[in-house]
Amino acid sequence: MSALCLSPPSNDSVHEGKEVGVELPIPIPSYLIAIASGNVIYKPFAAVSDRPWKTGVWTEPEQMDAAFWEFSKDTSSYVLQAENILTPYEFGVYDLLLLPPSFPYGGMENACLTFVTPTLLTGDRSLVDVVAHEISHSWFGNNVSCADSGHFWLNEGWTTYTERLLKGILHSPAERDFSYIIGEKALIDALEQYNDRPKFQRLVIEYSYGEDPDDAYSRVPYEKGSNFLLYLERLLGGLDVFLPYARDYINTFRGKSIRTDEWKAHLYAYFGNHGGEDKLKLLDSVDWQEWLHGQGTKLPVKIDYDTTLAENSYQLAAKWDELPGVEVANLPFSAEDLQGFSSNQAVVFLERLQHYKPLPSSHIKFLGDLYSLDTTMNSEIRLRWYALALSGEVPAPLEWSTRAAEWVVGAGKGVDAGKGVKGRMKFCRPTFRAINKVIPALAKSSFEAHKDEFHPIARRMIAKVRATKP
Repeated sequence: MSALCLSPPSNDSVHEGKEVGVELPIPIPSYLIAIASGNVIYKPFAAVSDRPWKTGVWTEPEQMDAAFWEFSKDTSSYVLQAENILTPYEFGVYDLLLLPPSFPYGGMENACLTFVTPTLLTGDRSLVDVVAHEISHSWFGNNVSCADSGHFWLNEGWTTYTERLLKGILHSPAERDFSYIIGEKALIDALEQYNDRPKFQRLVIEYSYGEDPDDAYSRVPYEKGSNFLLYLERLLGGLDVFLPYARDYINTFRGKSIRTDEWKAHLYAYFGNHGGEDKLKLLDSVDWQEWLHGQGTKLPVKIDYDTTLAENSYQLAAKWDELPGVEVANLPFSAEDLQGFSSNQAVVFLERLQHYKPLPSSHIKFLGDLYSLDTTMNSEIRLRWYALALSGEVPAPLEWSTRAAEWVVGAGKGVDAGKGVKGRMKFCRPTFRAINKVIPALAKSSFEAHKDEFHPIARRMIAKVRATKP
């Protein structure tokens, strides 16, 4: 449960009784209460000196070695750095619980115990930054929460902004901007997805009675929200000015659920007291209507990012685009092209290729084989690979749709054998959407054969994808 375990202690063996004692002295929103049951064991991560909190991981015994290796190096560092830039971590413990493949999210920030998807277990720690996002929820969402789903961006926008700030501190300033570059395409895709329901393109959404907020679940509150905060940070004078405000925001609304108008009123009040008329004039220059209630597929303001870490990805993609008429045997590429690339740089390379004219079918196959894209254990890369392959020139989409379907429903062989469905909606929804555009019958048959293996939320959202016309 999302609480401090009193009996038995989390670092002790499970007792024979059926009663477990827990306490949670910090108030939390009701949606953060969660219970998980099963054959799970616990292993603590190394303690951080002079800090009152501890970290560790829960998982089924057969997953413990992989999970401990994947998460033990970075988790405590994320909590520590978040404390350094924000306020003290209040919950006493930050543990992870590795869930089955059907779990529909990358992570769920249940207080004290984040639930995470097994797709993070890549064997190279390339996706552990998801943990930075979930840890950031300890301040934005778990401590200061949105009043209702119409103000969901207050949770996810602030959390994504903080997650990327942590990446900049722990890796490099360029890494922070690189995360926004990666998110840019996801935002555009999400905004375009809602062209027929434009109110879901807004940051603040007014839901009709009985309308399901899951229908609006997308990258919009994450990406549009974090870009809005980045814009305000730069407008108001940078991190030296913005982080003290963020700390005051947390302290002001600690333990409360708020609406966007309350957030905005506090923003004005804070900078009225810490900057006076000059800061208030800057805030008055913001197009609040467009940022909070605007629709469309573009941000109200163009935001520039440091592209240093993206340049190699851009250059490699451009090189592939320049040679559509060259026979495969004469293409000047090798497996070493991606050596030195981070997984995120590989993602940007594949996404950049989608900006160009579709590659010839023979080039698609060569690219996949050359860079082992169809066998990588990194689901972020695999997702982009199938998106690219299914948008290539015929017959590539027809050939690769079957592989994409096998991957997403867990019917693959080799490295994919026994991995289960890709229940995370970030992966299953766009993959089914892409297959549905190419071979609707395959999307239908694959889903029908495996729908009971998906989480009910994911199952319902995939069914809606299936119901749309290709």
